[in-house]
Amino acid sequence: MPTEFLVFGGAIVVALIVIILLFKAIWRVAEPNEALIISGLGAHTKNELADSLGFKIVTGKGTAVIPGFQTARRLRLDSRATNLQVSCVTQQGIPVQVRGVVIYKVGDDFTSIANAARRFLDQQDSMNGAIHELFTGHLRSITGNLTVEDLILNRERLTSETRSSAADEMSKLGLVVDSLQIQEIDDETGYIVNLGKPHAARIAAAARIAEAQRDQEATEAEQVAAARKAAAIRESQIQQAGYQAEVDQAAAKARQAGPLSEATARQEVVVQETRAAELEAQLSEQRLQSQVRKPADAKAYETVTLSQAERDARIAQAEAEARETELRATAQASQVKQAAAADAEAVRLRGEAAAAATKATGVAEADAAKAKGLAEAEAAKARGLAEAEAIRARSEALAENQEAVIAQQLAENWPQIVEAGAKAFGNVDHMVVLNGAQGIEEMLAKALTLGGTGLGLARTLLSGGTPAGLNGSEPPAKSSVDTAS
Repeated sequence: MPTEFLVFGGAIVVALIVIILLFKAIWRVAEPNEALIISGLGAHTKNELADSLGFKIVTGKGTAVIPGFQTARRLRLDSRATNLQVSCVTQQGIPVQVRGVVIYKVGDDFTSIANAARRFLDQQDSMNGAIHELFTGHLRSITGNLTVEDLILNRERLTSETRSSAADEMSKLGLVVDSLQIQEIDDETGYIVNLGKPHAARIAAAARIAEAQRDQEATEAEQVAAARKAAAIRESQIQQAGYQAEVDQAAAKARQAGPLSEATARQEVVVQETRAAELEAQLSEQRLQSQVRKPADAKAYETVTLSQAERDARIAQAEAEARETELRATAQASQVKQAAAADAEAVRLRGEAAAAATKATGVAEADAAKAKGLAEAEAAKARGLAEAEAIRARSEALAENQEAVIAQQLAENWPQIVEAGAKAFGNVDHMVVLNGAQGIEEMLAKALTLGGTGLGLARTLLSGGTPAGLNGSEPPAKSSVDTAS
């Protein structure tokens, strides 16, 4: 039972859906601004006109359209507009250009709808072109029978005649004119402009005349007003002068009283300021005395006193040191004198004792010494003569060939000379040589020849002495160099 119920319910739902879809497929509704044009099998109404047309017109309601047997198309009934721009020639032969706008629509009666449907059903967008061409012809025709003055002054005539002449043709097309407006009339020759110039000139002249008259009247009124104003000003100035005299007299008295009181007050102020200035000066002087002069005097006195004390202390110290030195020297001199006297006395006593002891041996030793001295004198004499002869020979050789003698002496003692020259660089910490080995050779050569070492050795050799350092002993550190330099 439930299964059969469900099947039955589903069949009903499917049937309803099918009915709704069929209803939507066949039912058409005409909007308020359109008309349905139905053609096909059985498309007619009870209206005799509609029956003669062979199609059905539906407005403002719905109707069924059998698919496959009937066709429904929509014709718009709302207003349409097209602009007009027509070049025309007036009755006077003056070319003008008329610009306007036509607002039209399909008529609401069945006849107009039928005529419009037959002509524009599938070409509704071409209505504007047809209306433009229709009204262009009528505007040219009507304008040719009118003058420019008629076009300008009586546009309503142009509009009404155009609508009247196009009414029959619009009715045949199923259209009605809602509005026809002539917006502008232009001419290339300037006729319209010149047409208005006389009137404009007349109006301008009248305006200038009226302006001049009004200006004259205004000037006269202004002069009268200025005269009355001047009289009023004169009366006012006379009264003001009288009042000002009284005011000046009172002000003069007030000014005389004011300066007197001000002078008296100022005098008192000056006296008080003078007294205050004197007190301020005294205060400044006292402040200077207490803060500057007395501290400066005290500082100067302190400085002088300290300087004198230091000087006296240094003098006293110097005198004490001198006295101490003098006493020390006197004591040392006395001590030395006493020691010398004691030593002299001891020496004298020892001498007397020794003289007695050695007197006996002195005679014998004197004889021996005499003999020995004679022998030594003879030997010294012979040695001196030999040395003198050698010196004389060396002098003669030096006089004859000094360079050779010096070269020989230098060659014999060259190792010692180089060693002594190298010692000049022993105390050098840092030395910078710019040209390498050649620089070292030049420096050694200059040290040996110009630095004083080689020349000193040569002089020593020529004088017959032995140079210091050649016999193995260390020479003085700086004396030979300083002498050579």
